Amino acid sequence: MRAFVPLPLPPVPPLEITGARQLLLERATLAVGRLDSISTLLPDPHLFLYSYVRREAVLSSQIEGTQSSLSDLLLFELEEVPGTPLDDVVEVSNYIAAMEHGMARQREGFPLSNRLLREMHAALMSRGRGSDKQPGEFRHSQNWIGGTRPGNALFVPPPPQEVELCMAALERFLHDDTNGLPILLRAALAHVQFETIHPFLDGNGRLGRLLIALLLHHGGLLSQPLLYLSLYLKEHRPVYYVGGHSKCTSKGRNRGVENVPLVWGENGSC
Repeated sequence: MRAFVPLPLPPVPPLEITGARQLLLERATLAVGRLDSISTLLPDPHLFLYSYVRREAVLSSQIEGTQSSLSDLLLFELEEVPGTPLDDVVEVSNYIAAMEHGMARQREGFPLSNRLLREMHAALMSRGRGSDKQPGEFRHSQNWIGGTRPGNALFVPPPPQEVELCMAALERFLHDDTNGLPILLRAALAHVQFETIHPFLDGNGRLGRLLIALLLHHGGLLSQPLLYLSLYLKEHRPVYYVGGHSKCTSKGRNRGVENVPLVWGENGSC
């Protein structure tokens, strides 16, 4: 089989942010600034975030196939019986725990790092489906996206022996303030790189989407974690699953891999 190993960020040659692309970036940055200013006008931003974060958790988990609704989650948190399978609601609850852990650690001054991502993954996979897939640890076996095996998969991430190196390079990119990339682009590139590496046996999609909110908050673009993209990604799921990986594979190298242990990921997509 052949696995794909992405080149380190930032891209070489550098991204060309000119013309229409520059205009789009300026419009997006302005829109995020307007969103951030709203948080200063809310009488109780924490109450708003309480509901907003839960809505995001539901949508992000639905991308992975869960059927839990916001009302199911609230019933679960009130120790009532939800109307959907318990594992579905537990997944959503875990997502909130992972998000809150990440934000709390950042408020303490803990850096955005691989250690923090592993801690968040441990919270994300602490209960329910996937709790037996090495929570908080980078994978030691091969995963794949789509298909029934790596040989007919849509995409095969880096082999396990490359995961630590790829994630170390991503961590360096997260803390490189010399590349001159705007925060929005850094967050987008980091998200694609994380999903390309697929460093965990399960939960990569949910943690990768959490990474976007963390980066925008960490980079100072948002004072509160108010921007979540799961609704858009859910509505454009085919492009998100297939298009993203087909585009990212133009910047890396394919490598033949033999005698690598294999593992099946979440909903056939790791």
